[in-house]
Amino acid sequence: MQHMGYLALIKGLATTYQAFEGHSASHVKKLGLTVTQFDILATLGNQPPMTCKELGEKTLILKGTMTGVLERLESKGLIARVPNEADGRSYKIRLTSTGEKLFQKVFPEHLKHLEKTFGKLSKKEIEKAVSALKTIKAAFN
Repeated sequence: MQHMGYLALIKGLATTYQAFEGHSASHVKKLGLTVTQFDILATLGNQPPMTCKELGEKTLILKGTMTGVLERLESKGLIARVPNEADGRSYKIRLTSTGEKLFQKVFPEHLKHLEKTFGKLSKKEIEKAVSALKTIKAAFN
């Protein structure tokens, strides 16, 4: 039987992600957004309009989920669909001025929230963690 030490790694990755997700999601909820709504606003903020495909690749939100979230954000007046000049059959998504104002408010607030936790780590610890995660990810390619 192969070395099973990776099971502890899997558990560590999963519990760390769950801890991060809970910490992050509770703050995003206080900002009046869902995690997926925040993800889309953060991705579109200070960026040119992008297609649904591009947005999906940058956020990793599934296509079925994306449609509903975009519809809700559009109904709130936070995003707008604009014609895609490169492909008349599709459109691009951008933040409206209201969406941009919300992004300018919530994104820095959320970064400050995360800084309280990540600030407990040294620069060296963060660099080591990032390096280890890249190594682990590369093993799956």
